[in-house]
Amino acid sequence: MKKDNLVVYQLLPRLFGNTVTANIPYGTIAQNGSGKFNDITDKALDGLKELQVDYVWYTGIIAHASLTDYSNYGIATGDADVVKGRAGSPYAIRDYYDVDPDLAVDVNRRMEEFEALIKRTHQKEMKVIIDFVPNHVARNYQSKAKPAGVVDFGENDNKTVVFDTKNDFYYIPDQAFQVPVSNRPKNILSALQDGKYIENPARATGNNVFKAQPSADDWYETIKLNYGVEYLDGKEIKHFEPIPSVWIKMRDILVYWANKGVDGFRCDVAEMVPVEFWSWVIPEVKKVNSALIFIGEAYNPKVYAQYLNQGKFDYLYDKVGLYDGLKRLIRDEPNANVQDIRNVWQKESAGFDHKMLRFLENHDEERIASKGFAGDAKLAFPAMVVSATLGKGPLMLYFGQEVGEPGEGTEGFGGDDNRTTIFDYWGVPNHQRWVNNGHFDGAKLNVEEAETRRFYKKLMQIRAVSEAITDGEILEIPLGTTKKVYAFVRYSANQRLLVLANFDREKVFNQSVELPTTLIKNKPLNKAVDLLSDTSVEIKEGKINIQLLPVSAQIIQF
Repeated sequence: MKKDNLVVYQLLPRLFGNTVTANIPYGTIAQNGSGKFNDITDKALDGLKELQVDYVWYTGIIAHASLTDYSNYGIATGDADVVKGRAGSPYAIRDYYDVDPDLAVDVNRRMEEFEALIKRTHQKEMKVIIDFVPNHVARNYQSKAKPAGVVDFGENDNKTVVFDTKNDFYYIPDQAFQVPVSNRPKNILSALQDGKYIENPARATGNNVFKAQPSADDWYETIKLNYGVEYLDGKEIKHFEPIPSVWIKMRDILVYWANKGVDGFRCDVAEMVPVEFWSWVIPEVKKVNSALIFIGEAYNPKVYAQYLNQGKFDYLYDKVGLYDGLKRLIRDEPNANVQDIRNVWQKESAGFDHKMLRFLENHDEERIASKGFAGDAKLAFPAMVVSATLGKGPLMLYFGQEVGEPGEGTEGFGGDDNRTTIFDYWGVPNHQRWVNNGHFDGAKLNVEEAETRRFYKKLMQIRAVSEAITDGEILEIPLGTTKKVYAFVRYSANQRLLVLANFDREKVFNQSVELPTTLIKNKPLNKAVDLLSDTSVEIKEGKINIQLLPVSAQIIQF
C-alpha cells in the first residue's frame, strides 16, 4: 500500500547553492551571485537525506522573465516595467519548454545540467518535483525551445474580442496595455522603467484583472490563460466542449517534463484553474507515469474535497487550517487556541486528512525566525512536532528552515517582508553557513543554528520509522480547558505514541495523563520514553506524569 507520509523539501536552486555574501539590494547576478544546478551536489543531497526527504521540490526551474541579459544565447531580456525584481518571479513563465539560464554553468547546456540534477537526485533515492504554473504566463511569453510542431500560446488568437473559445488569452480590444503606476520608492531599477511596454491590445492580467492598466498590487507581470471560462456580468460560463486548446497545450507541457524524469508537480494557484481541467489532465499525464504526484496550492477549505475527488489531486496545501492556527499559537496571539488543531483533523479535513500537505514555511510565507513572525526558530518546535505527527499525509520543509533562517534584509523587490526573496539575486546567510562553501557540512553554523538542525533531524527520523505516525490512528487526549497545550495519541498494532505540545511561553505544564483503557488493555503501561530527548518519563498509578516545559514538545512511546 502506498504511504502518504512523504517529506517534501522545497529549495530554489538560484539561492540554495549561492555562496556569494555581498547581498547588495537590487544587485545584479554578477554582484550577488546565483546558485546553479551543478551546486546541488551529492554531498548537498546527502544533507537532505539526513532530513528523511523523499521529494525535492526544485522551485524556479522553468524559464521565467528576468532582467539579466542572455541575448547572446538567443534569449530576450525582460522589460523592467513588467518584471518584478532583477531576477524576476519564478511564476512569470516566459518559456514552458526551457529551464532558467541563471541556473546553468554553461548556458548552452542548461537543459543537460538540469537533467543531470534529476539523475543525481534519483541516484540518492529521492524524487523530483517542479512547479507547474497553469493560470498565467509572463507578458513576454514566447517559447524558443518548444518541440517541432508545437503551436505557441496566443499564436492563432482572435485579438479583436474579449473572449473566444479558441483563444488562449483574454483581450481588452482596442486598448493598449498601460504600465501600472508604481507604489514603490525610487530605486536602482527605476531608471530602466520608462513606462512604455508595448502590448496592443492589452491582455487580462493573471489575477483575473480585465483592465488595460492593472494596479501595482496586481500580478501585472503576467497574463491570464483561457481555460474555456467566459467571465460575463459577474458569471462564469464554461465552454469545455470541444476541449480548449490551452488544455491540450498544458497536457503536452506536463508530459514533456514527465518524460524528462520529473516525478511530480506542485501546481500553482490550482483553484484559479477549473477543476474540470484537473479532472481531465491528471489522468492523462499519469498515463506516462502512474506514480506521478500532483500537489495543489489551495486556500479554500470549501473546495478541498472537490479538488481531491473530482480534480484528482494527490495532495493539497493545508494552509488555511493547520498552518494559520499554528502560526497564531507560535506568535502567542490573543486568539490563539489549540482547538484550531482539533478542528483541522476532526472537521475541516476529516476523511482526507492524509491528503493534506502540512508545513510551517514555504516561499510565500514569512520565515519563522523573522522579526515579523516569531523571531526565534525554537518557538516553532511544538508546532513542528504537531505538523510532523498529526496526520498520515505529507510534510514540507523549506530550505533554511532547519537552521533558523530569519529572512532579514531589504533584498530588492522582495523588500523587508520577513521572507526570503524569490525575485532577487541574494545570499541566504544561515543556510550559507550550513553550505560552508560547498562542503554542505554545517561547519559554520553557530550553536543555536546547529541545535535547530539537530532538532529537525531527530524529529524527521522519529517520523520516518514510526508506524503509528505513518499509518496509525489518532485519538485526542483531553487536558481540561487549556488553550495552549494539546495532546493526542497516534497508535497502531505495534506502537503507541503520546504527542504533547506546549505553546505557552511561560508556564510549565504538569499533569498526570490517564490513557483510555482501549489503548492499554492489550499492552500494560509499564515504560514510557520521550523519543525527542531519549529520556524516561515517570509512570505512577497507571498514569503518565507529564512535565512539559514552556514552548516544548514530547513524543512519548509507551
